[in-house]
Amino acid sequence: MSSPSSLARALTRLLLFALLFVCCAGAARAQEEFEEQNDPVKIFNRGLAAQQKGMATRSREDLEAAVEFYEEAIRLQPEFPEAEYQRALAFVALERAADAEKGFRRALELRPDWPLPVSALGLLLARKPARAAEAEKFLRRAVELDAEDTQASAALVALRAQAGDASAALAHWRRVTEAGGEGARAEAWLARGEAEKSSGEREAALKSFTRALELESGNKLARFRRAEVYFEGKEFDGAAKDLAQLEAAAREDTKLALAVASLYSRMERKQDARRVLESLPEAERQTSDVKNLLASLISVDCDPRPESRAALERLLEAEPRNAPLLACLGELNRTTDPARALEYFRRANEADPRSAKYAVGYAAALVQLRKFPEAASLLKRVLALAPDDYAARANFATALYEMGLYKEAIAEYNWMARARPELAVLHFFIGSAHDKLGEFTDALAAYETFLARADSATNSLEIGKVNLRLPTLRNQIKRGEGVKKKDGSKKKKS
Repeated sequence: MSSPSSLARALTRLLLFALLFVCCAGAARAQEEFEEQNDPVKIFNRGLAAQQKGMATRSREDLEAAVEFYEEAIRLQPEFPEAEYQRALAFVALERAADAEKGFRRALELRPDWPLPVSALGLLLARKPARAAEAEKFLRRAVELDAEDTQASAALVALRAQAGDASAALAHWRRVTEAGGEGARAEAWLARGEAEKSSGEREAALKSFTRALELESGNKLARFRRAEVYFEGKEFDGAAKDLAQLEAAAREDTKLALAVASLYSRMERKQDARRVLESLPEAERQTSDVKNLLASLISVDCDPRPESRAALERLLEAEPRNAPLLACLGELNRTTDPARALEYFRRANEADPRSAKYAVGYAAALVQLRKFPEAASLLKRVLALAPDDYAARANFATALYEMGLYKEAIAEYNWMARARPELAVLHFFIGSAHDKLGEFTDALAAYETFLARADSATNSLEIGKVNLRLPTLRNQIKRGEGVKKKDGSKKKKS
């Protein structure tokens, strides 16, 4: 049996061993953490993981974290082309084009013949028309380095087409697709369709985009381009079917949603266009491009429903100088709140003073509020620039009439009667203006024309007024009242 002292010594040795093991394990972990924090490759790999996650989830936070990892890797290893390239790609996703360009150029300084940054830099520069020549240089080099780089090839063809060399681009892609093999992939048929579309070969483009979809049914760009070709050929059913198939993908892709909604809008399918945009996540609906297009769609329909009006007002908070929005809200408030309508139209006119539409809306609101001199002054300027604007003429005539400028009003009403002969009520106003001037014979002629053309349901109020006036008017004419003398003066009314 062990003595208490020997047992104590054994426990002490065991405790010291355990502490030594813990210290060694702790030191090992610390060494691993130190190596992790100072190993540029491991840090680079963490950046890749963050970047992949950010691209998959469209998370700016993850993309920015990836940039930080790459920058730390570059700090530890200044000549690290892979980190430069990946950081530049992250900058592209973050829409930091200038930083991305610097990164791609630095990667090429370190590895001059590496195809990936050559291609990426060319694609980045191709976004700006002013840098097309520079972009073409890099894209040509990218294709030389990697003949299978379809993105660079397609971008190069697009640049040549924009420069007026559509035939060369078309010949290139026909050779590629007809050669078969790897060149006959969906991307090549898509590029061929793009070249044919640019060359005005609609039927050929339609076949090429269809072939691309046969090879890759999920190719969103090929499907959208085919929808465009259908639309251009007035084959609206085909375009609508392709757009409908793109709607699910558009919920996760704001650029695609904008393109689909825009094409729906051009097809006069405004409700479909709105549905696509309104299906986007709330954060994407708050981007300026989406808000502007959505606002223009709502304002075109000028939907009077309370929820649409509320949506317009919310959009206006973010875009306070959006003229279509302001004009729509002015129209929606015209009958219920004329003063508010006037303010909306005033702001629309200030936001886009070149548009006769907004100026006329503003003037119409002034007329409704009986601010006739202001309305007449504005409309006179509008008609000097847009003499055939019927709405401007109508409001100008009303303002002149209400100001007692009957001769000037008659001239406007006569213009309107020639432009819209089916509107019988214009002859009522012509007769009334002549009547107020004491030109009774002309007034009678206009009244009789009105009665011959008037509709008993539509013009019942004016018909009643004329029928009350005619007996007295005829008697005045019989008595010689209101007859013009040769010198232009009139006899006094008895």
